[in-house]
Amino acid sequence: MNLDLWDDHVRSRYQQGRKQEEYRVFDESSPQGVKDFYMLNHRHQTHSFAKGKRAEYETLQKGKRGIWEMMEFLNTLVDDSDPDTDLSQIEHNLQTAEAIRADGHPRWFQLTGLIHDLGKVLCSYGEPQWAVVGDTFPTGCRWSEKIVFHDYFAWNPDSAIAEYQTENGVYEAGCGLDQVHISFGHDEYLYHVVKEYLPEEALYMIRYHSCYSIHREGAYGHLLNEKDRRMLDWVRKFNPYDLYSKGNTKPDEKALKPYYLDLIHEYFPAEIRW
Repeated sequence: MNLDLWDDHVRSRYQQGRKQEEYRVFDESSPQGVKDFYMLNHRHQTHSFAKGKRAEYETLQKGKRGIWEMMEFLNTLVDDSDPDTDLSQIEHNLQTAEAIRADGHPRWFQLTGLIHDLGKVLCSYGEPQWAVVGDTFPTGCRWSEKIVFHDYFAWNPDSAIAEYQTENGVYEAGCGLDQVHISFGHDEYLYHVVKEYLPEEALYMIRYHSCYSIHREGAYGHLLNEKDRRMLDWVRKFNPYDLYSKGNTKPDEKALKPYYLDLIHEYFPAEIRW
């Protein structure tokens, strides 16, 4: 199915009466808390910070836990960057997975919907929300004007580094996203946690689902390689389930838990490294 038609299909099924323009509204009409969040995010997410945090967390030194255990552990988090839902993290994850399941997608796709936000456990390690949630973007090169609240980058120290303010920055054209240091957050962290267990399509969904400037707005095309262009189709296929499944109807966690425990055990051992 054409991706634009696919997006329309999923939106019509899961937006529950909300209009498209009511999602992802990031401007001066946004809640003050959302604007404050992005002020901090865009000020502090430097190239050095992104590189350092990736090096710190990709070694997975935070102990071993099961997937469902970590979902419950995360459940008290309220995402300051998201104006579209007041549901708990586990409720949003179940909504996403159930929307994917309802459309008959493979079990690995359903599982990806269930766990895609689990990297937000970074908050429990003491990381501030501006280093965990929100839209992500390439660092070490010029910031695209298609990034939400682009003007807030004026306070980022990287704005004074000439090399970082060129189109390619520290990268070579066509280097591929795997060589690009995206602003650090839950996507990058979870990718390293689960990369030994899931298909590559799922890993792209997890690693880049918050990078809207690339997968939705089409920015940074000069850094992509052919693999990225192919795999980002899967990110775009996943995205409307994440975005448009947000509603006020709470999923029945107790009824759904046996199905998703079975699904988790199909792909993961009882405990994995975090």
